[in-house]
Amino acid sequence: MTTTMKAIGYQHHDAAPTSFEQPMPHAKGYDLLVKIDAISINPVDTKVKASITSRLETPRILGWDAVGTVLEAGDKTTLLEVGDTIFYAGDISRPGCYADHQLVDERIAAKAPVILKPEQSAAMPLTSITAWEALFSRLRIFPNYDEGKTILIIGGAGGVGSITIQLAKVVANLNVVTTASRPESEQWCRRLGADHVINHDQDLIGQYRNLNIDKPDYILCCGDTDQHFDAMAALIAPEGMICSLVNSKKSYDMNVLKTKSAGFIWEFMFTRPMFKTNNMTAHHNILNNIATLLDEGKIISTLRHTLGPITPQNISQAHRQLLSGHTLGKIALTAMQSP
Repeated sequence: MTTTMKAIGYQHHDAAPTSFEQPMPHAKGYDLLVKIDAISINPVDTKVKASITSRLETPRILGWDAVGTVLEAGDKTTLLEVGDTIFYAGDISRPGCYADHQLVDERIAAKAPVILKPEQSAAMPLTSITAWEALFSRLRIFPNYDEGKTILIIGGAGGVGSITIQLAKVVANLNVVTTASRPESEQWCRRLGADHVINHDQDLIGQYRNLNIDKPDYILCCGDTDQHFDAMAALIAPEGMICSLVNSKKSYDMNVLKTKSAGFIWEFMFTRPMFKTNNMTAHHNILNNIATLLDEGKIISTLRHTLGPITPQNISQAHRQLLSGHTLGKIALTAMQSP
């Protein structure tokens, strides 16, 4: 094995990504050393980049979605081993996957789907964990028991929305109403299983009521929390639950939910690895479930764009595409190429 690894990082939010080399790390404890075969790009990448407001001496490596081969396994590992092809979303407090190698805790990784290409698998971990946690941990949906209830997914065509639609239909058998603002995004949502699609750039309350269906028992907001809070509070059913992903810049009077006995909760998929919670292995279990669903053909990869290998130019292009606000599904990059 070589003594150095290659990576791409940022020294400042307004600087271009930089290629550099650093010493090759080694796996200890629960860690696995992974040779990266493909990654995908997420909105959180652009947000972390924007947070680098002081110039860093060592560039920060971003990226939290990868698939690759285990080269080394730490002495505490029991779930995965050398030679396994794994996929994972990683830990936002550690170096990311814009690289050719990475360390990852085995408790937040799992064996990758067998039937997919590396880039198709790389598109899945972060959004799948987010969607699974939002549905089954935060909104507390119980498959079978809650079958037939209704969920409203705001922002259904993006990465998280795309997998949430599928899990809500396939695992929980819910009635799915989602939002999309363009014909192509509406078509994508319907392909994934949405029963109804409305436009989040128009009157959400009026459009939903015109569907003549029950109020949503659950709402997952994958879009701007501030833009949609009032509509969510108005639409949510009595004893319903609202979950949101995007930070709010405003303060809200939660008393508007009191008479409905409705709840509001956040989902942040990095919570378990960041705080080293006792249930970190939940990520491993979720990804095992996702891999099985993919291999059995019950859900599909949400990959829509593969831009080429991991390079500064392709990373910058992916960031621009995400920031445009018009990205369907996920964007992936293939492994770094040797000189």
